[in-house]
Amino acid sequence: MSRIRTIDVQEGSAYVTSILKEIHQAFGYVPHLFSTYAHHPPLLEANWNKVKRVMMEGDLSRKTKEAIALLVSQDNGCNYCVAAHTGALQMIGLSDEEIEKISSQLDAADFSELERSLIRFARKANSDPHRVSDEEFQALKATGATDAQIVEALGVMEVFTAFNKFLDVLQVDLG
Repeated sequence: MSRIRTIDVQEGSAYVTSILKEIHQAFGYVPHLFSTYAHHPPLLEANWNKVKRVMMEGDLSRKTKEAIALLVSQDNGCNYCVAAHTGALQMIGLSDEEIEKISSQLDAADFSELERSLIRFARKANSDPHRVSDEEFQALKATGATDAQIVEALGVMEVFTAFNKFLDVLQVDLG
C-alpha cells in the first residue's frame, strides 16, 4: 500500500489538472507515479516533460527505450516500473515471449547489435557506473553508437533510476 495518497485529476489545481489530463491523453490513464508527483506540481511538470522528451522523442526506438526502462527497473528491483514497462512493451506490440527474451536473453531478442550495445551500456551505467571502462566505451562506439544515442540511452537510464527510487521509497501501487 502506498505511503502517501495519489492526487485525483478532479481534486488538483487547474495547473495540476491540466498536466494530469495531458498524461491521461498520452497513456489512456494517469499512472500513479504522476498522480503521486502531483503533491509537488513543479516536480510533476518537470518529470512529465522529461518523460515526453526522453521517451517520446529522439533517435532510439520506443522499443529500445522501453527495454532500457524495463531492465534498469528490473536491476533496481522496482516492481512498479517492471510491471509498467512490461505493459508498455505489450502496448507497442511485443509478445510475452519477446519480452521474456529481453528480460533474460537479450542476445536472443529482436534488436540490432547497436541497440543491444546501448541497452547493455545503460544497464552497466546504472549498476556500476564507476567501472565503465574506456575499452567498454570504445566498443560501444565501434558498434556505430553516436554521442547523441549514448546520451539518449543514458537519459532513459537516468529517468528510471530516479523513478525507481521514488516509487520504492513511497511504496506507490501500480493501480
